[in-house]
Amino acid sequence: MENKSTSPAVQLKGVYKRFGKVVAVQKMDLDFEEGSLVTLLGPSGCGKTTILRMIAGLEAPTEGEIYIKGKRVNDIPIHKRNLGMIFQNYALFPHKTIFDNVAFGLKYRNVAKGEMQAKVTKALEMVRLPGVEGRMPSQLSGGQQQRIAMARAIVIEPDVLLMDEPLSALDENLREEMRREIDNLQQMLGVTTLFVTHDQREALSMSDKIVVMKDGLKQQEGSPEEVYNYPRNHFVSDFLGHSNFFGGVIAGLEDEGVSVKLQDGNEFRVEHPGDWANNAAVELVIRAQKFELTYLDEAPPEPDMNTFDGTIKDRSYMGGEVSYFVELESGTMVHVIGIAKLTPFKKGEKIRLHVAPRHCGLLQKDKAGGDARPAK
Repeated sequence: MENKSTSPAVQLKGVYKRFGKVVAVQKMDLDFEEGSLVTLLGPSGCGKTTILRMIAGLEAPTEGEIYIKGKRVNDIPIHKRNLGMIFQNYALFPHKTIFDNVAFGLKYRNVAKGEMQAKVTKALEMVRLPGVEGRMPSQLSGGQQQRIAMARAIVIEPDVLLMDEPLSALDENLREEMRREIDNLQQMLGVTTLFVTHDQREALSMSDKIVVMKDGLKQQEGSPEEVYNYPRNHFVSDFLGHSNFFGGVIAGLEDEGVSVKLQDGNEFRVEHPGDWANNAAVELVIRAQKFELTYLDEAPPEPDMNTFDGTIKDRSYMGGEVSYFVELESGTMVHVIGIAKLTPFKKGEKIRLHVAPRHCGLLQKDKAGGDARPAK
């Protein structure tokens, strides 16, 4: 993203939200940089939509302050915040034409008729649906209706664009197409965007920054690469990708890493460990995609890998990749996701499992939400 201001476009300072006895958001501090796309990611009920609604003015924070473009907006009503909003159900007016749907926000701003026509035409061109002004929403497909919702949100030239699960109602192929559309449109406009989703693929593929949430608390924030490769705790590592977790202790300190003895007796070598002590309780974390499989008589993919023999207990062929569950000789079950070969490994086959020390991460077992020494 280019030409971003150094001051945040949106700031949350000590924001706390309670509904009766239920705490939805706990003391949240967040900065959204000008022109960035920030994703709030987490399971249902984690507080991400509540944050979006507070920024929009649909909910008032119980405590804390919200700033947009440096201006405190706690007491400013929604229609004066200059925000564009896109929701899961499109929220189009079914009995209004596409023109009237897109122009809705402009009419409330008393935009002149000629200027309104030009702005609507431009917005429809930007979402690649020119010439549909006279149609009704029911005459458009789901994907087209979502594009109209996008046009309505951007036509007012908002300071901030808010998107709450906007792709959830679409099928997978349409979702992929619309992810690219939103990403391209946001970069073209340079508008600060808050995107709420529970879908990790959406978050990873579109975001400048991801904020992972659980139970109203921020678990971690950072770039997609940082959050995926350097998870700070078990929840982030488990929610953002397919991970294997193994309990163990530090069994030896080495120049470029540590040795970890697992509860099943296996030992793993781990690089870039940080400040670890012998016999410290740890949790070894390995992404399912970081393992490599070979037959027993094949050479390892690279030298100095952690290598173990096992048996394919189950597999799921998914076209471009295959999901395997491998039982090691110790009885430990490992989840592996690999690129699909012309002849995938079969259930019951004896195989050799490999993972490089640099792809092994560690979490401090004795700290709640402890720091991660993550897989790369």
